[in-house]
Amino acid sequence: MAEASADRMANRRAGDGGKPLARRRGNQARPWVPYETPSADDVGVAYGFPGCRPIRITREEITDYEGRFEYWDADTEIAWQVCEPTSVYHELPGQELARLTERIAAVRGEPIKSYGTGDLLVRDEKGEKHVIMQPDQILYLHPHKVRRLGHAIEVGHDELPDVVLEVDLTTDVRYRKMGLYEEWGFRELWVETPENRAPSRPNRRPGVTIRVLGPHGYEETRESRAFPTWTAEEIHAALNEDVLSASTVAVLRWVGRALGEQGGTGTDDDPFMRVEREQSRREGAEQGAETTRLEMLTVALATRDIAMSKRLEEHAGLIVAVPISALMRAALACRDGADFLRRIEAAT
Repeated sequence: MAEASADRMANRRAGDGGKPLARRRGNQARPWVPYETPSADDVGVAYGFPGCRPIRITREEITDYEGRFEYWDADTEIAWQVCEPTSVYHELPGQELARLTERIAAVRGEPIKSYGTGDLLVRDEKGEKHVIMQPDQILYLHPHKVRRLGHAIEVGHDELPDVVLEVDLTTDVRYRKMGLYEEWGFRELWVETPENRAPSRPNRRPGVTIRVLGPHGYEETRESRAFPTWTAEEIHAALNEDVLSASTVAVLRWVGRALGEQGGTGTDDDPFMRVEREQSRREGAEQGAETTRLEMLTVALATRDIAMSKRLEEHAGLIVAVPISALMRAALACRDGADFLRRIEAAT
């Protein structure tokens, strides 16, 4: 995939000009409609970055720059930064996606790595930084198969992520960023518009759009290719839940198992889940032993007209600690319930 990206980049530099990129299917422009009519005051629209403002970051400054931006190129030394202050509603989907995929990974038995808003970097012919773009979340489904990454994911050099997430709260990736993802060869792009809408964009329709890379560019699909059977509707619902619903839990388990079947792994291959399952099995065995002892003693004492099933439950911890032979001797020799308890206490 890194080689394929390099081939794409050899034909055209990604940072040329400052105009929106046309996205084509064959020789025909792909039709699309913006979320809403852009404001005449939105300076970013003309350059393909609605909802963004330009800030100057020189080539020297970009190396140590730690702030967030959507896009930067060396030709203009301009970065496009979201106009509105970063909100919780913009940050949550990326964080939630990392948590959701961690649960899927636990069921699958193999890690899924999330890199957050890491830089996607294109270098020029001299090896200098030429274009940088930042998504809202980056996912690698098989991180152990990927060459160790540096400070950025270098397009044309590094293995590209399996999924990138863009959150369109006040922006619209379809003007420019989507075309770059397609050109660079990113296999799957998710665009999430949260349920909590920005005051400046009240008319946006919430939902997730999944686009997978095909022979003629991006194609919108109902289901993820990277996460088999996981639908756009299910992803959006999971990203916007305060607490995981039963239906989302079922979906995550199903997707995790489907991935596990592909790779021949399962829950016990996850170190944390393996320990948890072993502990649960031990606790289940202990609970079963406790129940068996209580039932056995209840019957034995009842044959001697000593009814104390409730008191036995209250002293279950003591009963489990006493050997079965000592329990039976006490049950056959005791005068009443109190005497039975005294006898087993003496046997510990």
